[in-house]
Amino acid sequence: MPAKRGNTLIYKGSNYLRQRLILSVLSGRPVQITDIRIQDEEPGLKEFEVNLIRLLDKVTNGTIIELNETGTSLYFQPGLLYGGAIEHDCCTERGIGYYLEALVMFGIFCKQPLNVKLKGVTSNNIDPSVDLIKTSLLQTLKKFVLDDDDLELKICKRGMRPLGGGEVIFRCPVRKQTRPVQLYKSGMVKRIRGTAYALKVSPAMANRIVEKAKGVLLNFIPDVYISVDQCNGKQAGNSPGFGIHLLAETNEGTFYSAEQVSNVVANGEEPSIPEDLGIAAAQRLLYEIYLGGVVDSTSQSLAILCMALGDKDVSKLVTGPLSDYSIWFLRHLRDFLGVTFKLEPFVEDEEYSKNGSSSKVLLTSIGIGYTNISKRTL
Repeated sequence: MPAKRGNTLIYKGSNYLRQRLILSVLSGRPVQITDIRIQDEEPGLKEFEVNLIRLLDKVTNGTIIELNETGTSLYFQPGLLYGGAIEHDCCTERGIGYYLEALVMFGIFCKQPLNVKLKGVTSNNIDPSVDLIKTSLLQTLKKFVLDDDDLELKICKRGMRPLGGGEVIFRCPVRKQTRPVQLYKSGMVKRIRGTAYALKVSPAMANRIVEKAKGVLLNFIPDVYISVDQCNGKQAGNSPGFGIHLLAETNEGTFYSAEQVSNVVANGEEPSIPEDLGIAAAQRLLYEIYLGGVVDSTSQSLAILCMALGDKDVSKLVTGPLSDYSIWFLRHLRDFLGVTFKLEPFVEDEEYSKNGSSSKVLLTSIGIGYTNISKRTL
């Protein structure tokens, strides 16, 4: 449990900084984070974290940020979510997905519809790529929003580490609140789609990835189609690299995503082999399908947030085993919003359980009735 001083929550350490800042913005509660990497050779906030704080400052109106000289203590008092048209250069240490995830979480609660142009690294090995956010997080958000007409993510340019050069445009409409859901069935996988890309390297790399990935997936389902996104010139960013993104869709409208990205040889990492990359991505997708649930492991925290903020009604959702990130998100939700969830093992129907899948968790909560302050009617 964090310490409290008045309305301010006080945390120690840099762990899950992004979660704390997102929930601070949504709840309106100030947060103070101390002892940030005090044992490290380079203490204090990293460049990508400062960059995230700058982005939050652009999206909100009236935010107060105080940082001490060494960067080991941060005080963040959130302003009102404003939104509007924003352009932001993301730090190349992390992917654009690191910043997009935050925008997806509170985009619908802004005063003006979000229209954000982000520049930086579109795919890396740490953060969800922009493809994954487009297929996984946005599809999850659509389950909780009635009208999703203007919700879109457009990939204009791709960019790999270390120099980036990618560009995406994220548009998000304004909505009054999220709706309660009761989602139990994930369904059976009916088709698999994917995109392989090769930037500033031989186009044959992408074909080699596709060949091996299909070789694994065709053992399970005949409907597999992986396209090749051949980027040229400025569309390919500033650094060479290649990768693949796979998406499985079920007959109940559930999406499972997986991806693999090549290593950066310039950073001293082992060079990646396209064939190994294709096989690893296919196996990762099969593992996501095995974990099951109505949302995949990347989208768990977004689904949990939408359930907590929903109408004052019961929401129920089945997921695969909770990731560490989701467990900490549940703890932070309790700290900032006072929302607790009931977690219990979920027993599946005979037809699904006999196919072999991991144990499932049934999440139950009552929403707090969070509404967009700009959309309230008298």
